[in-house]
Parts: sequence; C-alpha cells; structure tokens
Amino acid sequence: MDHIENDEQFQGLSVNKGTSEQPTINPYLNSFKKFKRKTYSVSEYVDGIRKGNISILGQAVTLIESSKPEHQAIAQEVIEKCLPYTGDSVRIGITGVPGAGKSTSIDAFGMHILKKNNKLAVLAIDPSSELTKGSILGDKTRMERLSVEKNAFIRPSPSAGSLGGVARKTRETIILCEAAGFDRIIIETVGVGQSETAVHSMVDFFLLIQLAGTGDELQGIKRGIMEMADGIVINKADGNNIEKSRLAQSHFKNALHLFPLPESGWVPKVLTYSGYYEIGIDEVWNMIDEYIAFVKENGYFEHKRNDQSRYWMYETINERLKNNFYNNAVIQKELRVCEELVLNSQISSFAAANKVLDIYQKISK
Repeated sequence: MDHIENDEQFQGLSVNKGTSEQPTINPYLNSFKKFKRKTYSVSEYVDGIRKGNISILGQAVTLIESSKPEHQAIAQEVIEKCLPYTGDSVRIGITGVPGAGKSTSIDAFGMHILKKNNKLAVLAIDPSSELTKGSILGDKTRMERLSVEKNAFIRPSPSAGSLGGVARKTRETIILCEAAGFDRIIIETVGVGQSETAVHSMVDFFLLIQLAGTGDELQGIKRGIMEMADGIVINKADGNNIEKSRLAQSHFKNALHLFPLPESGWVPKVLTYSGYYEIGIDEVWNMIDEYIAFVKENGYFEHKRNDQSRYWMYETINERLKNNFYNNAVIQKELRVCEELVLNSQISSFAAANKVLDIYQKISK
C-alpha cells in the first residue's frame, strides 16, 4: 500500500508497510508444552507433609477430595502412614448465619494464634449451588492477612451436594494437617442445614457466632445448634451496636439456662466482640483455652475424641455401602425401571424401594 507520506516532498517522514491482520488464536500455542504437575509416591507425600511442605500438603488434600478410585487408594495410604503423628492439635469449629462475620473473625483469630508461635490450618466448607453444582470457594479472599502468612494453611472445600462426603474429607484433611505440624485447626461451616452437626462431630470446641439487632435473638433457642455450642460470641459489638450486643448477650445467657448442663460439665459462656476492629479477641481465645484445660482435666477431652472416632467409623461404613449400592450396574438398571413404575402410579414408593433392596441383597451374597 502506497503512503503519501513517503513522497519525496516528505523526506523527513517515513511510514512502514505494517502487517496484515493478526490471527485471534496464537499460532504457537500448540508448541508450548502443557504444564504437568509432578506426581509423588506415597512415601514422598508423607515425607513432604511431615516436613511441613504446603505444596505437597495441598496436593495430598486434592487426592482426598478426588472421586477417582486410584487417587483414593493413594490418599488412604498417605492418611494411614500419617496417623501416628496426629492428635496433638486443638480443633475448633466455627459456625454462624451467613454474614455473621465468620471469615473476618477467623482472620483476626488466626493472627492472634500466630502471634503465640502456633501454626494454624483453616478448613472452610463452602456450599455448592443446587442448580449449577458449582462453588465460589471465596472464603480465602476475606482472610487477607492470614492468607500470606507462612505458618497458616487455608483450604476451602465444596460441599458438592454431599454433606457426609465433604465432612469425611474434611476429617481426613485434619489428619494430614496435624501430621504437617499444625497445632491449631479451625473448621468453618456455612451455618445452614446440617453442616453444624457434621462439624461438631470432628472438633474439640464449637463456637457459635451471632449478630445483635437482627430480630428476635431468642429464635436461636429453637435450633439445636445452641445445644452444641461450647461458646457463643456476639459479633460486630462496636459503634452504635454496642448496647444492642449487650442486650443480645443477656438474652442468650438467659436462654442457655433453659438447656441441661452439657456432658462435659462446662457451662457455655456468651461474650461480645468485634472481629473487624479486633475488640475482645483476647477474651474469646482465653475462653477457648479455659475450656480445653477444663475438659482435659476431667477426662472429657479424650472421651469425646474416642466417641468421634467411633462415629466416623460408622459414617464411613454407611457412605461406602451407599456408594456400592448406587454404583452397582444391576441396581442402576432396576432403579430406572422402578422409578418409571412409581411415576406411573403402578407401584408405591415403599414397595419399589423394598424391591430394589431385595435385589441388591441377593446379588451381594
């Protein structure tokens, strides 16, 4: 293409010919070697975890969360070899309604823990969408300070619609984190549904975060969650919300008198604090330390850990039986037939269920 600027009368100015329109896809893309993550042996996983290698620990947790049988086989071997190095941590469960400030509180609690030369692992159970089956896994974004600390490990996990499954995976992740030297483990749950029950069955101290001024504070009595809580804290007790927080604290203290004394013998406390302004963090953590010392002295700490181990043994059996049942080819075929009969009102739901179970019982012999 000729440019008038290249005419002799414009000798001090020159214009290059330029290039043709570039392709939208990089033509050299195929020449790049696809990055392939290094795979480790079981012994390499265990050695890396024991040395506190966060990268290897993260990959081992990914194996636990994987649904592939070959990954599960390696994960179970790693867990078994890490078991002798576990049990020395304090496990804390934190729950509360969405927006109560759980992630912000964990960020503040975490910095307080790290100042005491402890190592902290945060395992967040994130709910998955019932429609898209996806999960945001955004809890780490609200733990800005904690996420850059070398002695902190933050791992969000999607519930993927199966609470029992994610709870088992979280418990197995706890084992790996303890083997890696993390002596404080916080498990965050979304605070809706049955997730509190699952988390309560794997922690030593269960903390309930509440808000003031959001309606009738005594509505919390109707939920079984208050019976599980070892401590209740009223968050966002700052500014104009201080008086409301103190009133809510009084209501919850009165409500706790309606419940029988827990098996541990510990009377749950109700405190106010502000996670954002870090007001009252010391008092909350002193309460947790006081509880741990109390239950270790009266023997309930070990008793509860043993109960939890027994509970998860049966939960694992139930999950394995359920998976074997639904993954059986004969059962899958029969389920489709029975489902059609139920939808056409040719057989009742209970009769269809019994029919499928009878078939499974015969083929399992």
